[in-house]
Amino acid sequence: MQTIYNNMSFLKEIQRRRTFGIISHPDAGKTTLTEKLLLFGGAIQEAGAVKNNKIKKGATSDFMEIERQRGISVSTSVLAFNYQDKKINILDTPGHKDFAEDTFRTLTAVDSVIVVIDVAKGVEEQTEKLVSVCRMRKIPIIVFINKMDREGKDAFDLMDEVEQKLGLTVTPLSFPIGMGYDFQGIYNLWEQNINLFSGDNRKNIEETIAFSDVQNPELEKIIGQKPADTLREELELIDEVYPKFDRQDYLDGKLQPVFFGSALNNFGVRELLDCFVAIAPSPRPKESETRLVDPTEEKMSGFVFKIHANMDPKHRDRLAFIKIVSGTFERNKPYYHVRLKKNLKFSSPNAFFAEKKEIVDISYPGDIVGLHDTGNFKIGDTLTEGEIMSFKGIPSFSPEHFRYINNADPLKAKQLDKGVDQLMDEGVAQLFTLEMNNRKIIGTVGALQYEVIQYRLEHEYGAKCTYENFPVHKACWVKPNDPKNEEFKEFKRIKQKFLAKDKYGQLVFLADSDFTIQMTQNKYPSVKLFFTSEFE
Repeated sequence: MQTIYNNMSFLKEIQRRRTFGIISHPDAGKTTLTEKLLLFGGAIQEAGAVKNNKIKKGATSDFMEIERQRGISVSTSVLAFNYQDKKINILDTPGHKDFAEDTFRTLTAVDSVIVVIDVAKGVEEQTEKLVSVCRMRKIPIIVFINKMDREGKDAFDLMDEVEQKLGLTVTPLSFPIGMGYDFQGIYNLWEQNINLFSGDNRKNIEETIAFSDVQNPELEKIIGQKPADTLREELELIDEVYPKFDRQDYLDGKLQPVFFGSALNNFGVRELLDCFVAIAPSPRPKESETRLVDPTEEKMSGFVFKIHANMDPKHRDRLAFIKIVSGTFERNKPYYHVRLKKNLKFSSPNAFFAEKKEIVDISYPGDIVGLHDTGNFKIGDTLTEGEIMSFKGIPSFSPEHFRYINNADPLKAKQLDKGVDQLMDEGVAQLFTLEMNNRKIIGTVGALQYEVIQYRLEHEYGAKCTYENFPVHKACWVKPNDPKNEEFKEFKRIKQKFLAKDKYGQLVFLADSDFTIQMTQNKYPSVKLFFTSEFE
């Protein structure tokens, strides 16, 4: 076991960090919430959603051109800021289902999450999937019900829906006074005060009135007789129906606090942030294949959860995003790349402060560091100070869409190969090369990725491609009990038209239906098939 590092300033730095992801269905207001959090942290002066002279600024966390055009986040970005002496690292995730794999991987790098739900639409399918991953990993969750200034579902109905559809146990820490046109503000149960909503989104901070006793007749003067009576009844009901907030239950993933607000109008966001800073976990231990790694260990360990090519189109650069799990990551110090079995040094590790990148000398557990990469990294790679280990739970999933990729410009074959190679390293999609004729097939989780790949190949690499359908249902990674036995040889001979290698040389069987997979497993019991690339 590694020694626990007792340097007080090191322990204090770990305690200061809050690394979390924001997840939601597209359009629930996740990017807007991210912006407003940055605004409170003083990291940006003006939120991207503010319409300035009729010109809509693009949101700061949407990096790529195609995201600006489609208005969706297709890649996860990292944003950091300081607030109340805490260092907050936000991992913004794509809400769009076609990019779910990117989001699943990002969830391996967070210590807690905020789930954003649209008051009118309630819980949507994509949110259900992502929350189930969080529950499986026991990640602490805070729920933010957004767009309270619009007409939507009743607050209690929404909380019931969150409990039933997401399998959560909720407790409200703030509660709306009215909704939609009647929305007057929020009663903050956590701080015992009332925030009045002026509906004027030019004001950054709304009026807050300390109010510990809702029976006080002053309440009528502030919000009116009927809303005051309703609020008192609702708060009584909350007291009877919902469990009291318990931080340990929240940290153990057993209880999920709920906040209400309107991110666009900057309302209820500060309350969310203040409570988050107080209750959310600092960096947590992480399971590796060999042992549990504690953040307070002296020796550095970390893993790559994302690779992003061409963050700056003027420079052909790739950044590997690494989450520091333990110890400190120092500039120019050699670290051991476990898969490549070699030491690497990094002269300009990047940290992300709001939308700016800056070179950092030292990073602590919980931090996300961007390392300039010339092709050494793939997703899931581990860096250590010599220990041989790798962190679990960062696999590739079986794609659901498959197409042949063809070169549309013979003079640009080199550029196409390079572009495809780099985009696959990013985890945008997966590349399979057929054993029989070496034709290349791209597999994706969602159809939208094909557009993204085509667009980026042309705009970032100067290469053009076309696609052809390839009727495959699933990719199965193949692991024979004994590569030399006759059964495996027969399997390879019979199935040769459907066998391919993935980017890392692993054998993959491209099956055209569930029936084929079942028949194959029955016929060749010693040949094991897996739906993710990470198997024991």
